Amino acid sequence: MNQILNEELIEALDFMRSKLTNVAPCYQRTHISDFSCVRCSGSAGRYVYEKQPHSSEQNTRVMSSRFSPSLCITHACNLNCVYCYQKHNAGTGMSFDTAKNIIDWVFAHIPTGMDGVEFTFIGGEPLLEFELIKQIMDYTCKYYSGEKFIFYAASNGVLLTSEMKEWFAANRDKFYLRLSLDGTKETHDYNRSGSFDKLDIDFFKNTWPGQGVKMTLSEFSLRNLAKDIKYIHSLGFDDIGGVNLAEGDFDWNKDEYIGILAPQLKELVEYYLETGIRFDQLLDRSLDLCEAKNKFRKKRCGIGTGTLFFDVDGKRYPCTFITPMTFSQKEIEDVIHTDFSNDDKFLDEECFNNCYIYPICPTCSGSNYMVNKTFKRRNKKKCSLQKLIALFIADLQGKMLLKNKYSMEATMKYYTIEAIKKIKSLYYDEFKTYL
Repeated sequence: MNQILNEELIEALDFMRSKLTNVAPCYQRTHISDFSCVRCSGSAGRYVYEKQPHSSEQNTRVMSSRFSPSLCITHACNLNCVYCYQKHNAGTGMSFDTAKNIIDWVFAHIPTGMDGVEFTFIGGEPLLEFELIKQIMDYTCKYYSGEKFIFYAASNGVLLTSEMKEWFAANRDKFYLRLSLDGTKETHDYNRSGSFDKLDIDFFKNTWPGQGVKMTLSEFSLRNLAKDIKYIHSLGFDDIGGVNLAEGDFDWNKDEYIGILAPQLKELVEYYLETGIRFDQLLDRSLDLCEAKNKFRKKRCGIGTGTLFFDVDGKRYPCTFITPMTFSQKEIEDVIHTDFSNDDKFLDEECFNNCYIYPICPTCSGSNYMVNKTFKRRNKKKCSLQKLIALFIADLQGKMLLKNKYSMEATMKYYTIEAIKKIKSLYYDEFKTYL
């Protein structure tokens, strides 16, 4: 079964589906949490399933319910990554007084139902403000010791000193530091300013086992994607988060990119089938959602309503993408007049009504605005690659089902098989010369 989505596979899946019982007649899904960001973290953007009224099965995939405000503690960065869309200004950092005010405000405004707080530090490069990080941690532990909270940051890892490592190791249960790693030395150095040899990868792996890394894809990354992902797994990281096509005005729909990416995805499918390792985030999508009979007219994240982002001066912005590092002051003034409570302002009607893979297609509202100057139109320059990726996800999940028919409960399995067949019927002919 080396050919992608071949007839033998489809026939075997059809037979498996015909034997399923107790399948819910209506497969519902809830929308993404209003407190999540699809783009920013490896755990964000997960869907939650509701128990079906006509089924005894409990279809639950519960995401974290922590309140997750973000603090930009510096606009400065020590690298110049090829895909970075931010404008970095040295010397622009958050004061401790501003940080204290934010911490106090957050604990006074935790929404009902949230199970604690997860503070995220972003930049720029957060480790440029290590002393401030320690001050904020000490302040929070002193004045809010009775509250549940953790701290999180993604870092390029270059600035880690022995002192920092000692402090992070001592506070590993309260502070989670995630390494941004784009693959082998060749790819990482190309994307991230020749910084690979400055990384202590083992420190991240050993200090936070299971934490994983965050990966971003540039145009250069596509040529070595399978090699880079297999390399990261070989280091001992089971979880590879992100794996996002870089945001911005890239034209990812070029035929040359399709021709480059297709064999890389095929190699990854074979690798995951052989090893049984958890899929990277690029391939870990719930195809069954495409068969949902009720699509909620909801925006895909909590921009402007649920996400909390505080810039270095303490000013609040709609999300981590809408900042002075990314947009001009005039653009920000236009953005903040948006009615963020009106989800229709963020729905691309063409995608919502006509695209089968809409429920699993990653998007970023901030990036859509950056490219199109409106939240209502998605960045369509990724459409071809997302359809190609969906084909290989379908192939991988179909083959995994044949390897382990008990890997999903009946309802999810039924609609996953339906989605696999539909994805093939919709997109296979468009890409068959590359498959």
